[in-house]
Amino acid sequence: MEILPSSIDAVFQSYGRCCKDDAFFESFYRIFLGKSQTIAERFDNTDMTAQRQLIRSGLMWLVLYARGMPSSKLEALGKSHGQDGYNIPVSWYAFWEDALIEAIRRHDEAFTPALEQQWREVIEPGIRLMQSLYKTTTTQVSPLTLTE
Repeated sequence: MEILPSSIDAVFQSYGRCCKDDAFFESFYRIFLGKSQTIAERFDNTDMTAQRQLIRSGLMWLVLYARGMPSSKLEALGKSHGQDGYNIPVSWYAFWEDALIEAIRRHDEAFTPALEQQWREVIEPGIRLMQSLYKTTTTQVSPLTLTE
């Protein structure tokens, strides 16, 4: 499925509005870490100030990838989050995406259901690329207990 340039532009503008508020990234992590105790524990010893800077770049790479940027940065990010890196289970990407959308909903004054759909369409190819680099094994990942 081809992503419309107008969708990429809308997401790029939305991201700009979100980035104007430093609380956006704090809100995102609060929502994401609230999805599961297991996810929250993975971040116990993380420098969250540095992490917020990393997510700022990673989100931009997802948008730019949809715009045609070469995949090298997302491939490196996917490998670093894969089985041989941070070992982030593929299933966590859905929690991550939902937390992102919720943070955008809270921080982008122009948020609409149509913009939500555009966000999901724009970041999906990059997320799929990253997930594909996990290196699936026979090891089962324990299911998460979600909290509201």
